[in-house]
Amino acid sequence: MTRNVTRVVITGAKHAGKTSAGKELALLLDSRFIDLDERIEALAGKSPRALYADGPDVFRAAEYAALANTLTSEGPGLTVIAAGGGIIDNPPAMTALTSQAGVCIVYLEVSAAIAWERIRASGTLPLFLAAGGNPRESHKVLHERRGEAYLKAAHIIIKAGGKDPLSISREIAARLSAP
Repeated sequence: MTRNVTRVVITGAKHAGKTSAGKELALLLDSRFIDLDERIEALAGKSPRALYADGPDVFRAAEYAALANTLTSEGPGLTVIAAGGGIIDNPPAMTALTSQAGVCIVYLEVSAAIAWERIRASGTLPLFLAAGGNPRESHKVLHERRGEAYLKAAHIIIKAGGKDPLSISREIAARLSAP
């Protein structure tokens, strides 16, 4: 890899395909894969959803701790990390991502409509959308705001709507290898 990358952090909206593409990328590049939500649960002893129910600040602190642990504890070699959809709203976590050498932030860009349909199909509305009002409209506003922030933070942007995880992972791998 010409970028001297040791950590590829896949970001994007909830249900953008971060975990599926991340697993494929790790296989393709013969590297480790970490799902940040699983690391949060392992370290905090509670699921991200349960932590968020305790309060957004509780969740964000656990998310940052899990990310910091993952960025520093995996040792040499490449690690692919699938971040949570809201990591862009966690300033300490984003500072950790943008200030550490060897981190490549990949943004999987999907439309608000695609993300909403995937959320609906999952059958579980995130707590931050379930709190009254119009969840679909709240999602759209949040999706667009976060999308703009992800576009600014990302080193690699992948238009992921309608693509399967293997295609996405191949595109990321090619972009990582490009001069």
